[in-house]
Amino acid sequence: MARYNEQLQKVWHQYEAQNGFVPSTTREAVAWGVSQGMIQLPELDRFAKLAEDMATALREEYATDEQGRRYRVNHAVRVSKAGVQYTFWAIMKDAPRDHMQKAFIQRREQIVGDCVQLSIDVAAYNDFNKGEAPIQMIFDFRDDIEERRPESCDKAA
Repeated sequence: MARYNEQLQKVWHQYEAQNGFVPSTTREAVAWGVSQGMIQLPELDRFAKLAEDMATALREEYATDEQGRRYRVNHAVRVSKAGVQYTFWAIMKDAPRDHMQKAFIQRREQIVGDCVQLSIDVAAYNDFNKGEAPIQMIFDFRDDIEERRPESCDKAA
């Protein structure tokens, strides 16, 4: 997969160079790459496409509980078995505690990973642009969470 990703990255960088390094969509870059013969349109595995669409639909399903809290209905846990990664989904209200605990831990780890990478990206940007005021990021989200939680939500998290 790394080789495929590297190929797509190469197309992106060449597209950006040809178009003046202005923000663009990946669809524009892919169309250009195909037109240049740099990449080919993939043949789709229809079951894989449906499974991907289902995962998106499951991720986007919300319900409201008796206390008026809007919550995500379906939760995923990624597991590797014999070098193959599987994603197991469960409906939260019926899921075993072990599944939900793993799902919550994995989502938290994703958030932490995103924050670490964001802090690195901001530091690099600031170093590239030393003549400008540095962009500051605050990673204490307590106030943001409190401000955005609906009043109907239990304040203890």
